[in-house]
Amino acid sequence: MSDHGFDIISPDAIRSGRATDAYFERTEATLQGAHKNPHVVAEVTADQFADGEFELLAGVKDAAALLAGRELSVDTIPPGRLFDGGPVMRISGPYLEIARLETALLGFLSHASGIATAALDIRQAAPDSPILSFGARHVHPSIAAVVERSALLAGLDGFSHVAAGDVIGRTASGTMPHALMLCFGNGNQELAWQAFNETVGDDVQRIALCDTFTDEVDEVRRAADALGDDLDGVRIDTTGSRRGDFRHIIREVRWALDEMGRDDVDIFVSGGLGAADLRALRDVADGFGVGSAISNADPVDFALDLVEIDGDPIAKRGKLAGVKHAYRTADGDHHVARREEPAPADSEALLEPLIRDGERVGEIDLSLEAAAERATADASLVGVGEQERQ
Repeated sequence: MSDHGFDIISPDAIRSGRATDAYFERTEATLQGAHKNPHVVAEVTADQFADGEFELLAGVKDAAALLAGRELSVDTIPPGRLFDGGPVMRISGPYLEIARLETALLGFLSHASGIATAALDIRQAAPDSPILSFGARHVHPSIAAVVERSALLAGLDGFSHVAAGDVIGRTASGTMPHALMLCFGNGNQELAWQAFNETVGDDVQRIALCDTFTDEVDEVRRAADALGDDLDGVRIDTTGSRRGDFRHIIREVRWALDEMGRDDVDIFVSGGLGAADLRALRDVADGFGVGSAISNADPVDFALDLVEIDGDPIAKRGKLAGVKHAYRTADGDHHVARREEPAPADSEALLEPLIRDGERVGEIDLSLEAAAERATADASLVGVGEQERQ
């Protein structure tokens, strides 16, 4: 039983291998009883062959922390690179060093990569607009940092969760919720905006929430009058049940601001938005907050499969036996080949050394900054989002 009141698996339980499926414990006991511990090569894959559906790899930093210090060697595609079939990670060593880690390893990679892939879709839907991740409220708080790191890795500009920022070394963004407006009461919107303006630090943008009690255009006009030149922007978060033609509402707000001579005031939009919404609104809104479309993404369906035992290729039915490489060609294509086959012409091997005999090696930079740079470059290389820019 947990003694801290929350249903959270501790880091110690993860590192020790306790965060595993029960059948791995029974497998360990069975192999130990039979005095068997073969040297294996295991590969983490989502799809066996390339199909043109790229996904964004994330979670490698946590995977490295799990696997380091053990009798294992690991090669991986660096975080922030797009993959399409074949292995994203290869692990070799005694099987009993791997068995009880499989569940946590796949969880680290699957969840983060699914969120990052969804965030990349959002990023490409409005490539020139500021976009913040607002989805931490839709997930268990223990993984909020996973959500925000994965969103930033995919190229988003910021996030909302304070404690996640503490973990990943970034500062959270955000201004005011409807609850603040409601606390001041209907008819007192100006008091709420002014109190906010007088209270928060100079480093916080003055973005007034303008859809709480009355028409959006009415509240925007009032906010512009109340805060004057201090007003940096307005946020429209109209609930879907009252929204109507959201694009038309935003255009009306822009018209009213321009009429007041406030073309310096930006319009930010949030509230249940997805990639299709951003494509439809990116020319009339100045920025977006996106929540569940990112945080509620399906995890990538990674599996860990043994492909070699004591030097001999092996696989269960439906999987490809033998050690494999994944390659990216200059034209952005992805290729999967056997280890002994020559690399395709004008290609780069995607898997790079990460761990050798338990020690970190190689030159893979696992930082968030490096992963985000790779994601931007790879998206351009493979053509992800090209249709969005046309």
